[in-house]
Amino acid sequence: MLAEAFKFPEINAILRWQDIFTSFNKIALIAVAAAVIGIVVFLLAGNKDAKVAPKGVRNLAETTVEFIEDGIVMQTMGKSGLGWTPFLLSLFIFIYLCNVPGIIPLLQMPATARMAIPMFLALLVWVVYNGVGLKHQGVKYITNTIWPPGVPVALKPLVGVIEFISNIIVRPFSLTVRLFANMLAGHILLVTFALLTQSLITAETQQLLLKPMAILPFFMLVFLTAFEVLVAFLQAYIFTILTAVYIGGAAHPEH
Repeated sequence: MLAEAFKFPEINAILRWQDIFTSFNKIALIAVAAAVIGIVVFLLAGNKDAKVAPKGVRNLAETTVEFIEDGIVMQTMGKSGLGWTPFLLSLFIFIYLCNVPGIIPLLQMPATARMAIPMFLALLVWVVYNGVGLKHQGVKYITNTIWPPGVPVALKPLVGVIEFISNIIVRPFSLTVRLFANMLAGHILLVTFALLTQSLITAETQQLLLKPMAILPFFMLVFLTAFEVLVAFLQAYIFTILTAVYIGGAAHPEH
C-alpha cells in the first residue's frame, strides 16, 4: 500500500546534517557562502568605473542599495537614517542568501531554518537598537522604553511590566521565531511533497494506477518552490524593515 511505501523521515534527518569537518556542517557552509557572495558582489561592483553606465554586477548592487534606501530607510527613518543603509543592506542580503538555498538542488535547506542564525541576528539587532537608544537618549531611554510619555501614573506599574517584556524580551524572540518558523515550515512542506511525488512515481507494479496521481503532489511541489522564492525575499525584507523601525524608534522616540 501507499502508506507503507511512503515513509516520512524523522525530523532529525530533515534538520540535522553530518559535519563536513568538526563543528562545520551544511548550514554553516551556506551561511559562510552567503557572506562571501555578498562581499564579492559589492567588491566587484565597487571596482567598476563610476563614469560608465551601470550594468551587470554593478547594476544589481546599485538596484539593491536603492531598494534599501527608498523602500526601507526612507519609509521608516527618513533622511537621518541613511547612515544605516550599509548595516541594513548587509542584513538583508545575508538573510536572503541564507533563505534561497532552500530551493537549490543538493543544498535544499535554508540556513535560517535552524534557530541559531535567526537568533544571532535578532540578538545583534537587539544590541544595536538598544545601543542607539542609549546613545541618543542617555539614561532616559530606559525610562522612555518602560514608560512611554503620557502614561497616567496609576497605570505606570502595569504599563512598565508590559513594555519591559515587549521591548526587552518579546522583540528579539519574535524576530527569531518569525524568520525561523516561516523558513522551517516551507522546508518541511517541500520535503513532504517531494517524498510523496517520489513514492507515487516509484510505486510497485500492482500499484500502477497510483503513478499518474504523482502529477498532483508534483504540481504542488513546483508551486511551493516558486512560492518559497517569494517567501525568501519577504522574510529578508520583513526582518530588515523591522530592524529599521526599532533603530528609528530608539533614535527618535517622538516618532
